[in-house]
Amino acid sequence: MSLRVAAVDLGGSSGRVMTATVGPDRLELDEAHRFDNGPVRLADGSGTTLHWDILSLYRGTLAGIAAAGDVASIGIDSWGVDYGLLDATGALLANPVHHRDSRTDGIAAQVRSTVSDQDLYDVTGLQQLPFNTLYQLVSERDTDRLRAAERMLLVPDLLAYWLTGQAGVERTIASTTQLYDVRAGVWATGLAERLGIPPRLLPPLRDTGDVIGKVLPEIAAESGLPECPVVAVGSHDTASALVGTPAEPGGNFAYISSGTWSLVGVELDQPVLTGAAREANFTNETGVDGTIRFLRNVMGLWVLSETLRTWRSNGTPVELADVLRDTAAEPGLRAIVDINAPEFLPPGDMPARIVAACRATRQAPPDTPAATVRCILDSLALAYRRTIREAAELSGRPVEVVHIVGGGTRNEPLSQLTADACGVPVLAGPGEAAALGNALVQARTLGADLPDLAAMRALVRATHDVRRYEPTGSRAAWDDAEACVDERTPQAT
Repeated sequence: MSLRVAAVDLGGSSGRVMTATVGPDRLELDEAHRFDNGPVRLADGSGTTLHWDILSLYRGTLAGIAAAGDVASIGIDSWGVDYGLLDATGALLANPVHHRDSRTDGIAAQVRSTVSDQDLYDVTGLQQLPFNTLYQLVSERDTDRLRAAERMLLVPDLLAYWLTGQAGVERTIASTTQLYDVRAGVWATGLAERLGIPPRLLPPLRDTGDVIGKVLPEIAAESGLPECPVVAVGSHDTASALVGTPAEPGGNFAYISSGTWSLVGVELDQPVLTGAAREANFTNETGVDGTIRFLRNVMGLWVLSETLRTWRSNGTPVELADVLRDTAAEPGLRAIVDINAPEFLPPGDMPARIVAACRATRQAPPDTPAATVRCILDSLALAYRRTIREAAELSGRPVEVVHIVGGGTRNEPLSQLTADACGVPVLAGPGEAAALGNALVQARTLGADLPDLAAMRALVRATHDVRRYEPTGSRAAWDDAEACVDERTPQAT
């Protein structure tokens, strides 16, 4: 017997609702609805702030579920860290702030004066990123909005709350906040109190696979939705994407969940909380079925998409497919930038920043669209190489193959460059791994015979093709390029 479910997968630039059919030897996805997602800058009395258009996201989610038709359940996953604040009545106090907003500039230093980096890492095991939820909350701890807030809900849990009226946070996305005790599996309320963050904001935790509640009758009637259960899937999109990764059981694999961000690492049974892991800025996020996603955030395809947006806004019509094809004629490793450098984080003129970074490191900057994109791809592949090697060394888990999942699987030149840089085969696909993992967890909750990750991944392998890339070219050239980046940026990660 097959189950038909709706998988809502929200990314940094778009959202999609996929209808999944799950059964013995069957795992099919159909796109019900896709919609744009992007930041909105608003004046706020003291300047401007970058927000998510959360009501547009909710509207797109409702339209997609309605288009999916008669489904047995709904699951929602999204990016991590960003949140909405609810008041005592359950009303949203303001649009969630986008993690690329500048309000957290300098906040890490303030936190460090109260709680050391080591103490933070010992509890949360999380990578130091300037936009972590902890830093966002500290940035507004003296505001009227935070004083009025009774609950914090991360994006997928906020949408699930609006569908069901039930407030809570699923563990995989809770673990992205830097307020979650990665060993105990509970909120780090003591840490929150030390930093002036009211513990009342931290809602009940949910396990992956819990039924959150049913769609409220009035929501169903108004929006054309079924009154079906909403299931807490791996609500962080990378957690769901790892469920949908067609890895062999017991295999020594690394993964790259490739989208606006690239999350690069290995899957473990226990967190790695050593001083070396902290200094290398690796994160320990919770995965489905008690696994640990030992990874580091790499800037990802954001740099490429923002480069294309800049060109188009300046009147230069550049198509991604054309410029990716043209990169094949460009010399490799001619110009390399530290893709994780902070200047590449905010929106803006990305090509100009790449030129400035090259000039600052005494390199000839790229002067054509194809050369600029080749610089971005080479720099990303080099960052992947470093991160995968360090993940293997820090965890003691050797890497024999790299799985790339997510939207970045469609970037064939980057997949090949990743194989070349890492010196191991790359298996690219499926592109919709997060939606597949989302759907598989829902199906298990509804009674499908999918007892563990091995069974879910076996179904992905049996039903979805991947593309294999073998390493080519000279490893020495990549060694030299990495040494040059190290020489120019000693703190490069």
